[in-house]
Amino acid sequence: MFENLVAQPADALLNLIKLHNADPRVDKIDLGVGVYRTGQGDTPVFAAIKQAEAKLLATQDSKAYLGPEGDMGFVHALKPYIFGAKDSDGAVNMARIEGMQAPGGTGGVRLAIDLARRAGIKRVWMGTPSWPNHAQIVAASGLELKTFSHMTNAGTADLDALLGALRDSDPATDAVLLHGCCHNPTGVDYTPAQWDQIAALFGETGVLPILDLAYQGLGHGMEEDAYGVRKVCAAVPEALIAYSCDKNFGMYRDRVGAFYVMTRDGADLEKALSNGAAIARASWSMPPDHGAAAVRLILEDAAMTAVWLDELDTMRARMRQVRERLAAAGRIGPIDMVAVGAQSGLFSMLPLNAEQIMTLRSKHGIYMAGSGRINIAGLTVGNIEAFIGALADVTA
Repeated sequence: MFENLVAQPADALLNLIKLHNADPRVDKIDLGVGVYRTGQGDTPVFAAIKQAEAKLLATQDSKAYLGPEGDMGFVHALKPYIFGAKDSDGAVNMARIEGMQAPGGTGGVRLAIDLARRAGIKRVWMGTPSWPNHAQIVAASGLELKTFSHMTNAGTADLDALLGALRDSDPATDAVLLHGCCHNPTGVDYTPAQWDQIAALFGETGVLPILDLAYQGLGHGMEEDAYGVRKVCAAVPEALIAYSCDKNFGMYRDRVGAFYVMTRDGADLEKALSNGAAIARASWSMPPDHGAAAVRLILEDAAMTAVWLDELDTMRARMRQVRERLAAAGRIGPIDMVAVGAQSGLFSMLPLNAEQIMTLRSKHGIYMAGSGRINIAGLTVGNIEAFIGALADVTA
């Protein structure tokens, strides 16, 4: 039977990790794997998470099943950070929104896509380039994928392409998938003014938005990074939202995420949630508890919340400093480093060809994805000048 299978290609980023680890050069630079790193190149456990895990160890009295919805205390504790505190400026009507825990942001996206399919969606529009797993999830769900350009040649968001896709969409059968902030892989986000236009057109057309908020707090701040999601949700009757805590809580391997649905009324919300629970039950039965419980404890405790937000501030400031140094390099061959400096989050895409990327690896020990995506957090005071010099070498 298994002879009928076709071997699948190895994950390119995982293979890149192996190649980097096998490189004996002490000055090698890893810009591939998508995790935050300190100025010393470490990816530590958050101090706030350590505090929460200690409390969890001391107080948790059972490992009994929670059900397909997971830790609802965790789900509810996140809501004001995503949709706005009650009665705050720009807050979304919480009565129309409910959610469930998911295994990472990936689980949240899969729930959103599968629920959209059950509701009658047949096509999903997505800006490209995008996170590769978005397209894979859409394909695995049996939906048609339609694409539009996300980024202009100038390294800014291609708003016209998105607005055109929205106008071309059929509200009866189509959904549009957008990154909430810190776009992966480009780092190119829509501005608040552009989000205003996007939200207005979603409201006009009635097309279903699917919003993936995977890096909140790593761009411009927790409130600022939620602007687009809140603006769109305030303008439409229905929306699906996937959320990841893997990056902004450093819980990568614990797979901590959530899924939210917004409906027109309570009756529709109950039906949507029952279908979401059924999809989850058939997919992973119930999500892993430990990481979500730790996040919940942080968000329930003002002192731990303050520690967590301070850690986020430090991460965001470090990545902004890296981008400022890159911007100061100006233009390097075809690369406008000023545009890279204006982008947000962990990632940017450099317009390099396959030969240049291989030369960076073989000659300079610099490892990046074949697409030209780099992880900004892989750059430090100790290696950024070497990186800038290597770019100048391969683009000369």
